[in-house]
Amino acid sequence: MLFSLAFRNLARNFRRTLAMVLTIGIGTGALLVFKGFNVGIMNQYRDNTIHARYGHGQINMKGYHNSVYEKPWKHWIEDYDSLKKNLSKVPGVKLLFPRVNFFSLLTNGEMNISGKGQGVDGSAEFSFFNTLNIVEGKNLSDEKEGIILGKGLARALNAKIGDRITVLGSTIYGSMNAVDTYVTGIFHTGSKEFDDSVFRIQLDLAHLLLDTKKVESVSLGMKGLGLWKSIEDFVADSDIDLESIPFHVLDKVYYQHSVDWLDAQFGVIQIIILVIVILGIFNTVSTSILERRQEVGNLRANGESRIEVLKLFSNEGFLVGVFGAIFGIIVVYAINLSFLKDGILMPPAPGLTRQFHVKIELQEWMAVQTFIIGTVTSFVATFLASLRVINQKISDLLRSV
Repeated sequence: MLFSLAFRNLARNFRRTLAMVLTIGIGTGALLVFKGFNVGIMNQYRDNTIHARYGHGQINMKGYHNSVYEKPWKHWIEDYDSLKKNLSKVPGVKLLFPRVNFFSLLTNGEMNISGKGQGVDGSAEFSFFNTLNIVEGKNLSDEKEGIILGKGLARALNAKIGDRITVLGSTIYGSMNAVDTYVTGIFHTGSKEFDDSVFRIQLDLAHLLLDTKKVESVSLGMKGLGLWKSIEDFVADSDIDLESIPFHVLDKVYYQHSVDWLDAQFGVIQIIILVIVILGIFNTVSTSILERRQEVGNLRANGESRIEVLKLFSNEGFLVGVFGAIFGIIVVYAINLSFLKDGILMPPAPGLTRQFHVKIELQEWMAVQTFIIGTVTSFVATFLASLRVINQKISDLLRSV
């Protein structure tokens, strides 16, 4: 009965109701957009880290990651084939990427540039590492003598697609060796240090250069983000002295520190937005109630008790909150699917040298949370304003204009 009467009251003064619904809708919508943007930028950082450089994590010999060795190859993985067979049986493991890192000299016959090489399985990594951002040519796949260069490194060598590059290096036994390659692609991750020094060649070619079959580390592509625990369990039960390192530890400076910093910053901004939204809703709803003091006086004069009037107005506030929150959520989803479907172009973030798109990633829990905030705020604002009005004398309420 009270809900029916409250709904009729809202329909009776359409302009006032529309103003409150729009205020709540804009407030809840703004909060929802910010939450979606926050999640979007965090996920962008995470995906760039996983699908450009490290995978979901890597496995290497125990203590290798935090140690510096004069002869690091003595601490590389000896029998990768056996490890691969066992890793493939671990629940959640989708792809395996054996790698070796080495320092060498690149020459095109005219100039010599030092660089940090990565020997990778191009065919296995081609589809998974899809955010490496190839700006020219294509990513390394099945080209036996292919090489891809960071943008800064390619600029230093004045290298173009198809150019021949000789990689000079030292074998693990100390003798000099060289392999010939040709440029298949140039990448630009946005990390200047990485782009100015790193190149990638096929793992077989790196093994030929280094004169070894050992693998320095094995990066992993998991079926889901929450499955890394299975790798930790495998390492703990392994007969070999291995260690597992998740991607956020491998890239602590670029990823983890950036995420921690952004999370703290966004937390402060979110509190500010939340306060503004709540105060805006409070102000609009409270003002609409205070403007209806004469109506309250008439209800009281006709025999309605304070409790009944309070219930009526509280139901109105609840309904307005529901309508406003739903309106705001629907509008935000519609805008995100149309005008913002490609995301928002952002300037280079800390540690990056290129722009990137951030999508507004709206999730169900965000919609539920903002709906509750809008509805509860409207209800509480109406309740407090009504409580203030109904405690006034009937004569004072009837004389109000």
